[in-house]
Amino acid sequence: MLTPEERRRYRRHLQLPEIGEAGQLKLKAARVLVVGAGGLGCPVLQYLAAAGVGTLGIVDADVVDESNLHRQILFGPADVGRTKATVAAEVLARLNPLVATEVHAKRLDVANVRVLVEAYDVVVDGTDNFATRYLLNDACVLLNRPLVSGAIYKFEGQVSVFNYQGGPTYRCLFPVPPGADEAPNCSATGVLGVLPGVVGTAQATETLKVLLNLGEVLSGRLWLFDALTFATRILKFARQPDQAALLLGTADPAAYAELCQPVLPTISATELHRALAGPAAPLLLDVREPHEYAAGHLPGAVSLPLSQLDARAAEVPATGPVVVYCQGGTRSARALERLQAGRGLENLQSLEGGLAGYEEGTV
Repeated sequence: MLTPEERRRYRRHLQLPEIGEAGQLKLKAARVLVVGAGGLGCPVLQYLAAAGVGTLGIVDADVVDESNLHRQILFGPADVGRTKATVAAEVLARLNPLVATEVHAKRLDVANVRVLVEAYDVVVDGTDNFATRYLLNDACVLLNRPLVSGAIYKFEGQVSVFNYQGGPTYRCLFPVPPGADEAPNCSATGVLGVLPGVVGTAQATETLKVLLNLGEVLSGRLWLFDALTFATRILKFARQPDQAALLLGTADPAAYAELCQPVLPTISATELHRALAGPAAPLLLDVREPHEYAAGHLPGAVSLPLSQLDARAAEVPATGPVVVYCQGGTRSARALERLQAGRGLENLQSLEGGLAGYEEGTV
């Protein structure tokens, strides 16, 4: 039964005969995994928490960057440098203390995707890269979980629900992954700040419809939105059995990492250790936030936080070897992408596994 506090909080839901107490109890018992606590994940998490979804899992290894603040509305200036998943959970606890959050401050990959997806009833994709979208799709197909997908680009957005009650999957709609030059992201192209709010709210709506078995779910239909004209369209698509083959579990895990991704030069912990002991040691560039750098860094490393990279890009030398590192490898890869796109630098390498991997590999 609902508690008196829950009855007061969810009164407007209870007044809807299509939801009522039975529906609210379904939401209370539901477990939803939100992958990505960025522009799309923020409104999804806010509305699902406010609606009373009992348990929300948050997957995101990234930290808050100042450039996130114009669209990722769970975060403020004081959160810059903190882990997004942790901050999001704190904000949701204040928004609705009646729901539980489970923080997964890690990158979704082949090694953990099955365990994470299997623990939840519905998965919401709020990521910004095709490799993760295909990985999530394959895990949801394998484990029979509905996947509520959203994507944004500049002024346009789209939403669909894949693998719902035997319906089409992501691969049915997009059977061939795009090439690296066809897969831009917000950091490279920009995005209207309010757009992820519109698209993320639509994803939250579809998630509630799936959980409550309400209305006509966007299964086999792709909702398209243009913020400049406010035009919307719905494209219909069917399940393609020949496109439902699963890559997950049948191929080299590296195949996902290679999907749609530009090839970035990397250096392993062993190679860096050897290079630092040699006659032409590389310059070390630490792109973590200042408080992380102050807590410990590689000897001789120069601090250049990712949040300041665009303003200070000219400080990065164009000659001589430069190794960029962060805590786990995500931010350093992003720094390389920015520096390659902005200045065309070819003397950079990203440290595989970041500082954590280096310290583990050299103990």
